[in-house]
Parts: sequence; structure tokens; C-alpha cells
Amino acid sequence: QVQLVESGGGLVQPGGSLRLSCVASGNIFRVYTMGWYRQAPGKQRELVATITTDGTTNYADSVQDRFTISRDNAKNTVYLQMNSLEPEDTAVYYCNADLRRKLSPTNNYWGQGTQVTVSS
Repeated sequence: QVQLVESGGGLVQPGGSLRLSCVASGNIFRVYTMGWYRQAPGKQRELVATITTDGTTNYADSVQDRFTISRDNAKNTVYLQMNSLEPEDTAVYYCNADLRRKLSPTNNYWGQGTQVTVSS
């Protein structure tokens, strides 16, 4: 069984910062691309950022220059450093990963989500 567990969400003021973490655990053979997505009420889930095994990153235009995605392959962990937060960043943030379980093919997994609220 595989789990993706997010942490680090919360309530912050505009201009503030948060650092999200997501740990993949379980019967894992290898973790490939990992990423963060978010969904605000009444809106579609959207990509925030992704990072490949070798560190290649991709960001949504709305967060580029403010957010930084990184990973620790040894810990099967992905991070999202969020700076200069805006009310428009308010959403549930979901961790995503392509990974292989032992003796299984590659599949895609989602975390349960963590709430980020930016408000004064």
C-alpha cells in the first residue's frame, strides 16, 4: 500500500510564506515525477508545479517567481516553498506522484490534500 501525506498548510496573511511537504511511503520501488496541484472551491484542479527525478521543474505561470518546488529522492519527499502568497493562492493543495510499487507497474497517486488559506 502506498500513501502520499501532505503537511504544512495553514492560514497566512498576504505576503507571507508557507512550506508544504509531501512524503511518499509504503511498498515503493521507485518514485518518478512528483508535483503539486491545487483546487479552489468551484474551480478545476490545476497544476502548480512538477519536478522530475533529475530535478527538472515546471511551474504554472501564476506561481512562477514566487513558488519553488524541490525534492529529496532519498526520502521520497517533495516540497513546495511558497513566498509572497496572495489571496488567489487559497486552495486545497494536493501532492501527486508517478511511482512504482515493488513488483508492480508504474502508477499515479494522490495525497489527501492540505488547506492553504491566504487572508488578512
